[in-house]
Amino acid sequence: MASMDGQVALVTGGARGIGLAISTRLAERGVKVAVGYSRGAEAAKAFAAAHAGATLHQGNIGVAADCQRVIGEVLEQHGQLDILVNNAGITIDKTVRKMSVEDWDRVIHVNLSGAFYLSRAVLQHMLDRGYGRVINISSVIGEKGNIGQANYAAAKSGLFGLTNSLALETARKGITVNSVAPGFIATEMVSAMPEDVLAKVVAQIPVGRLGEPEEIARVVEFLADPDSGYITGEVYGINGGLYM
Repeated sequence: MASMDGQVALVTGGARGIGLAISTRLAERGVKVAVGYSRGAEAAKAFAAAHAGATLHQGNIGVAADCQRVIGEVLEQHGQLDILVNNAGITIDKTVRKMSVEDWDRVIHVNLSGAFYLSRAVLQHMLDRGYGRVINISSVIGEKGNIGQANYAAAKSGLFGLTNSLALETARKGITVNSVAPGFIATEMVSAMPEDVLAKVVAQIPVGRLGEPEEIARVVEFLADPDSGYITGEVYGINGGLYM
């Protein structure tokens, strides 16, 4: 793999769960990680204390002005931004019949619009430099849907369209844009599921277990590598065979 020393990555939701695994993996490759977060300040501070060059950026990615400010902060503090990992997301689970307009809008704004806001904010910088890696963390739910998660599924599915369109627009400019679609991963969010429900989920996964955050981070690292410049507009499903 090519050297990534001195590169800069912004990882949203980068201090917890899958985001933390991604931040850690990139830092181990010599990347300076800008951690985007809205909650969990202590976890973010702990990461920054353990990794030289890391910076912290608090904001709500569902708000365009916050996204513009965060990109500005990263560029001001680091002078460049090579890798954008749109990882942060939320869930507000209800059936469509019970879902309010506010429930729908909030999830769409954070999980889909946030990726657009951040990508748009950093795009000119990457175009000017002729280099960039944009990696959108979607979900198996965006591929197959799920009862009670219409807002989440729609947002995560929307990331595929955003990925492909931006990939086409930037393919000749040294920028790659790809999606990673995790299945059920052993994070706080999944672990909070009722035991019986979680057991039924695991029973449907062909490999017979939950995924680990580090397994997602390995693929993100691969896509972020300078040597992965011929891969763009792709979806990498990491779901233990749950969706093929």
